[in-house]
Amino acid sequence: MKKENTETGNRTGEWKTRRRTGFLAAGLAAALLTFTGCGSASSDMAMMTTSKSADGAYESAFYDTGDVYANEYEYDTAEAVAEEGAPEEVAVQDTSRKLIRNVSMDVETEEFETLYARVNEKTKAYGGYVESSNVYNNSSYYGESLRNASLTIRIPQDKLDSFLSNVAEISNVTSRSENVTDVTLQYVDMESHKKALEVEQERLLDLLEQAESVEDIITIESRLSDVRYQIESMESQLRTMDNQVNYSTVNLYINEVKKLTPVEEQDTWERISSGFINSLEDVGEGLSEFGIGVLIDLPYIVVFLIVLLIFVLVIKGIVRGHKKRKIKKAQRAEEKAAKKAADAARAAVQNTESTEKEEKHE
Repeated sequence: MKKENTETGNRTGEWKTRRRTGFLAAGLAAALLTFTGCGSASSDMAMMTTSKSADGAYESAFYDTGDVYANEYEYDTAEAVAEEGAPEEVAVQDTSRKLIRNVSMDVETEEFETLYARVNEKTKAYGGYVESSNVYNNSSYYGESLRNASLTIRIPQDKLDSFLSNVAEISNVTSRSENVTDVTLQYVDMESHKKALEVEQERLLDLLEQAESVEDIITIESRLSDVRYQIESMESQLRTMDNQVNYSTVNLYINEVKKLTPVEEQDTWERISSGFINSLEDVGEGLSEFGIGVLIDLPYIVVFLIVLLIFVLVIKGIVRGHKKRKIKKAQRAEEKAAKKAADAARAAVQNTESTEKEEKHE
C-alpha cells in the first residue's frame, strides 16, 4: 500500500509540475498573441511552447493558436469585467483631429529692424518661440544696405491665425502658402499599438514572477526587453507628433526694400502715372549711384589714366623715333644721289676739257 501511495504521490507531483509548466507556457503564448493580434487578428499563428518531460528535459512544440487564445482572451476579459463590475460611465475617446499646420510667408518692409523686433515680440506674446533665425546683410559700397531674414517660428495651433493676421498688419505680405497634414489615423493606430504592448508587458511581468526554470526566465525577459523598447519608441513618436500638432510651424522670410510692392490692382492711369514716376526715380537713382560709384572708384580711375598716359607717351616716342629714322634714311639717300650726280658732272666736265685739249694740240 505504501508503495502504491508513493507512486501515486510521485505521479501527482509530476502531473502538477507539467500542469504548472504548461500554464506558464500557455500564458506566454497568450501574451505574444495579444501583441501580434494588433497587426493581424484574423490570421492564424503558430506559437512555440516549452514543456518539461518526465526525465526533466525541455521539449519545444509548435501548435496553432488562431482560435484557442482568441477565445481565452475573450473569456479572461469577460471574467475580469464580472469580477470588477461593469463601469458606470464609459469613457468617450477624444475624436478631435490631429492636424499639423505648416505656413510659409514672404513679407517685405522698409523698416527692417523694427519689423524684426516686433515679430519676436509677437511670437513671445502668443506663447511661441523662435526655433531658428538667420539674418543676412547685403550692404555694399555701391548701394544702400538691403537686409533679409529667415525665421522658423513655432506658434500654438489655436493662436496661429491671429499671429499671421498680426504679421500681415505690420508688414507687406507678398506670398503665403499653407500645408495641413492630418495624422489622426496614424496617431490613433500608434496609441492602440502602444496600449496592446503595455497589456503584453503586464502579462509578461506576471509570467516572470511565476517562472521557475532559467530557460523560461531568459525567454520572458528577452521578449519583455523587446516590448519595453517598442513602447519607449512609440512614446517618443507620440510626443514628437503632439509637439507638431500643438505648435504649428511658420517659415517667415523678411525682405527689406526701398519701396513696398503694391498689392492692390491698379487701373490704367494709375499704372501709367506710377510707372512714369518710378522711371524718373530710377533715372535719378541711377545717376546718383553712378556719381557715387565714380567717386568710390576714383583711385582706380586715376591709376588707370596714368597707365594709359604712359602707354600713349611710349607709343608716341616709338612713332617719333621711327619717323626720325625714316627721315635720316631719306636724307642719306638724297645725299648719295646728289654725290653721284656731282661725280658724274665732274667726270663729264673732265672729259670735255680733255677733249678740248686734244683738239687744240691737233
